[in-house]
Amino acid sequence: MVFPPAGTGTIGGVGKDRFVEHGKDRDLQRTYRGRAQRDEHDDPPLRQGPERAVLIQSVPRADEDSADSLSEMAELLRTAGALVQHRVVQQRPTPDQRSYLGRGKLEEVIELVKEERPDVVAVDGELSPRQQRTLEDRLGVRVVDRTAVILDIFALHATTAEGKLQVELAQLEYSYSRQEGLWQHLERLGGGVGTRGPGETQLESDRRLLRNRMGVLRRRLRDLDTSRTVMRDRRLASGIPRVALAGYTNAGKSSLMNALSGAGVDVNDALFETLDPTTRTIAHGEYTILLSDTVGFIRSLPHQLVEAFQSTLDEVREADLVLCVADASQPEHRRDAQAIAVDEVLDEIGAGSIPRIQVMNKVDLLTESEIAALRGRAASAMLTSSITGQGLEELRDRLADLARARHTPIDVVIPWAAGDLVSEIYRDGREVHEESTDVGLRMTAYLPVPAARRLETALSTRLGLRTDGSAA
Repeated sequence: MVFPPAGTGTIGGVGKDRFVEHGKDRDLQRTYRGRAQRDEHDDPPLRQGPERAVLIQSVPRADEDSADSLSEMAELLRTAGALVQHRVVQQRPTPDQRSYLGRGKLEEVIELVKEERPDVVAVDGELSPRQQRTLEDRLGVRVVDRTAVILDIFALHATTAEGKLQVELAQLEYSYSRQEGLWQHLERLGGGVGTRGPGETQLESDRRLLRNRMGVLRRRLRDLDTSRTVMRDRRLASGIPRVALAGYTNAGKSSLMNALSGAGVDVNDALFETLDPTTRTIAHGEYTILLSDTVGFIRSLPHQLVEAFQSTLDEVREADLVLCVADASQPEHRRDAQAIAVDEVLDEIGAGSIPRIQVMNKVDLLTESEIAALRGRAASAMLTSSITGQGLEELRDRLADLARARHTPIDVVIPWAAGDLVSEIYRDGREVHEESTDVGLRMTAYLPVPAARRLETALSTRLGLRTDGSAA
C-alpha cells in the first residue's frame, strides 16, 4: 500500500490518495467532498499563486479572544499557502449542529461564494463530519476546519522520516471519521425487494485500509521511538541536566535555541516552522546542559497531533526544567491566552509538574518604557532577545545553577596513597579545590550524585570503614 508523501497536497488533504493493494490500483478520496467534488464542471479554473479563502467563524460573543483567534486562523492559512479574501463572523450561543452557521448567515455565505468563487472556505473551529458535509454540499466548494489546516502545515514542514510518519498518522486519524458519506451508491442497504445489495462493503473496505495503514505507521513509530529511547537513556545516565524549550508557535524558541547553543536550527517568521526535536549541549563555566527545541503549541492543538507526536513531546515530559518562551511584543491579553494554551498542552502530555522558567523573548521589539512596564507585570520572568543578546548571559547563569543543583558538594580528605581518587574527582567534579594536610589531600568540589556515591564507597573500603562510618 503506497501513500503520497507528506506535504504534497493542498489545504486539508484535498484531492485523492492513491492506494495500492494486492497489485490493484484504485482511487480513494481521503475525506468527504460532497457536491464540491462531484460537480467538476463547476470548479473554477486553476489559478496561479496562493489559493483564495473565505474565513468564517461562529462565536458566542465578539471580543478580543475571538478576534485574536480569527487573526491566528488567517495566519495559519497564509502559512499553508492561502490568502484570506473575506471574513464572516456570526454571533450565536453555539454553532449549528448541522451546518455550523445559522440559516441566514449560511445563505449570506452561499451568495458570497457564488460571487467570489474562492478556492476554499475555512472555518475557525473544529467541524464535525456532518457539519463539513453539509457546508460542502450547500457551498459547492472545499471546506476545511482549523484542525485540517494545522495538519496541512505540519505536512508541509515535515522533513525527517519520523516527522512524516507522525504527520501521516495524524492525518489518517482525522480522515477516518470523515469516511462516512463516500461512495454514495454503496453507503446503505436497500429498503425493499430488488434493492438489497452489498450495503456498506466499499465504505468498510476503505476503513479497513485506513486502519491497516494506521497500524503500520504506529509500528514504525514504535520502532523509531525505541532508538530515541536508547539515546534518551544515555543522556539520563550521563547526569547532565536536560532543559526543554516550550511555548506558543512563533514565539522565538528556535532563535533562542540558536543564540544559546549555536544549533543552526531554521528560523522563519511562520507558524510551526520547527517540527523535529533538536538537542544541543550548552557549556557555561564548568557546567554542561542539554537543551532541546520541540514543536510549538497553539490553542486547540489537534489531539491527533498530540497522540502522533508523543515520542517527540517526550523531550518535554522528561526534562528537568522547561523554559516557557513567550513573545514579549504581543499584547498582554494575547500573551495570557497563549500561556493558558501552553499550560493546557503541558498538562495533557504529563509535563504539568515540571519546574518552569518564564522567558519573555523578542524584547528588542519593545521600547524602554514598555520593557520597564513588562518587568513590573512579570517580575519573575527573564527578558531576552535572540537578536541583541540581551538577557542571554543571565539565562545561561540560571541554567548553570540548575546544573550545580544536580551536583552534591563534597569535602573529603584523600589519603596520599589514593591518587586515583584524586583523578576521578578532577574528572567528574566541578569547582574543584584542594589543600594539603598531614594525612592527605583535602578536596572540595561538586560531584554528580552517582560519582559522589562511588567516591564514598571507595573511601570507606580503603580506610577500612563501613558506609555508615563504623569500624570494619
